[in-house]
Amino acid sequence: MSIIHRTTLKPTKLELLTTWLPTRPWYVGTGTPELTKAGGFRLDDPEGEVGIEFMVAVDSAGPEPVAYLAPLTYRAAPLPGADHALVGTMEHGVLGARWAYDGIHDPVLRTELLALFEGRTQAQAQSLSDTPDHEVTHSCTVTGLPSPEGPVEVTDDQDGTELPLPDGTVLRLHRRPPATAPEGAVGQVSGAWDAPDGTRARAVFATLHNSRSAD
Repeated sequence: MSIIHRTTLKPTKLELLTTWLPTRPWYVGTGTPELTKAGGFRLDDPEGEVGIEFMVAVDSAGPEPVAYLAPLTYRAAPLPGADHALVGTMEHGVLGARWAYDGIHDPVLRTELLALFEGRTQAQAQSLSDTPDHEVTHSCTVTGLPSPEGPVEVTDDQDGTELPLPDGTVLRLHRRPPATAPEGAVGQVSGAWDAPDGTRARAVFATLHNSRSAD
């Protein structure tokens, strides 16, 4: 169970993302983002060591607000071999130094996200301890999804991030979440956040496909 601490972070998650987002190929802004934490959810690490958060951050710097999905993991020590995926380091008021990673590169997040697709784990509220998030929905027509072990091939493009699984299935993170899943998806995870106009927005965070050609 994730325990949410009411404490300080220096720098904050949004400050880290403000620097990191413009380095991504799927960032569509032209300058420094103006970010607001708009929603998302958490997953539990069964070992209780790694924090897992799927954050939706809305950038209001451009002519129209843009919502970005940032799956993050938080660790008490560096993740070996993942320097390229480091979003930044923070000082947590209770837990001390924390290393924040682009979560698709973290094997703990990958394993728990695939379990969420199959309904083997429950999404948790982003800011409350021991509280399921029932706004997060999932569907999947395949079972027994294997999580990659060791070095993995993660590909970023203008729309999101792809990760091939050992069985040939492709996991795709939608960094600017669409309202509906792409044609041919065999699984999806959807969630919600607060839109700038005060409404509750809902979109697809991640999908599964039979192969790269199905995307």
